[in-house]
Formats: sequence, C-alpha cells, structure tokens
Amino acid sequence: MGSKGDAPTWADQWGSGGDDGGSGGGGGGSGSGKADGNKKTVAGNVKAAASGGLVKAKAAALVGAHKVKSGTSSGIKWVKEQYQKRAASK
Repeated sequence: MGSKGDAPTWADQWGSGGDDGGSGGGGGGSGSGKADGNKKTVAGNVKAAASGGLVKAKAAALVGAHKVKSGTSSGIKWVKEQYQKRAASK
C-alpha cells in the first residue's frame, strides 16, 4: 500500500478499537475530542472526493444524453426517409 501513503487507512477512519474502545473512563474524553477532529477531516476528504466524482458523473451523463439525442434524431430521419421512399413508389 505504498502508493496510497497519504490516504488514511480503514483503522484511521473508523478507529481500530484499541484507543477509542472506552476501556478507560478518563482517557476516553480527551481521546474522543481528537477522534472528532479526525472524523471531520475524513468527512471533508470524503465530500471533496464525492464532489469530484459528481462532476465526472455529470459530464458522462451529458455526453450520454447528447449521444441518445443524436441517435434518436438519426433514427427518426431514417424512418422518415423509408416512409417517403415507399410513399413515392406507390
């Protein structure tokens, strides 16, 4: 996992259960404040990644809609041409 050196691990994001497990009453209070700050940072990272994915999805949907529109237009033109050919030959 050397390529993801700056990405937090699953244990960092959700807690490994060792420190935050609540085994000590007094130590849990100071540790939970630290974990809350960590969670906010992770949530910010997740939101940033999601918004980047949303931009990509929106662009892909736009391209797909354009393809559907042009394909439908081509199909309708083809059907009209076929109808006109048959109507002219009668």
